[in-house]
Amino acid sequence: MAVSAVYPLYVEKVEKKGRTRAELDEVIRWLTGFEERALAAHLEAGTSFREFFAQADLNPLASQITGVICGMRVEEIEDPLMQRIRYLDKLVDELARGKAMTKVLRAA
Repeated sequence: MAVSAVYPLYVEKVEKKGRTRAELDEVIRWLTGFEERALAAHLEAGTSFREFFAQADLNPLASQITGVICGMRVEEIEDPLMQRIRYLDKLVDELARGKAMTKVLRAA
């Protein structure tokens, strides 16, 4: 599945709760290490989640993302790709729920 197929759903989810696309992009860039241009290029190219995360430089603090998403604890997911996808889902959920950006980005 392409990241660009899910991205509009993420945008809709966060905007419905009063957050912005810019905040969503910041969260995605924090998790993946992509610069703004690289993220836009992936979205435009229709990059699959597998390729997207293979090229990402996962944030070292990603292991601090915990909790349940889609009925599964993200920290217990064994498949690395699925865990990274669920990390992203969890961050989007936290953003949409109104959590402070510093907490979403696991800032000290």
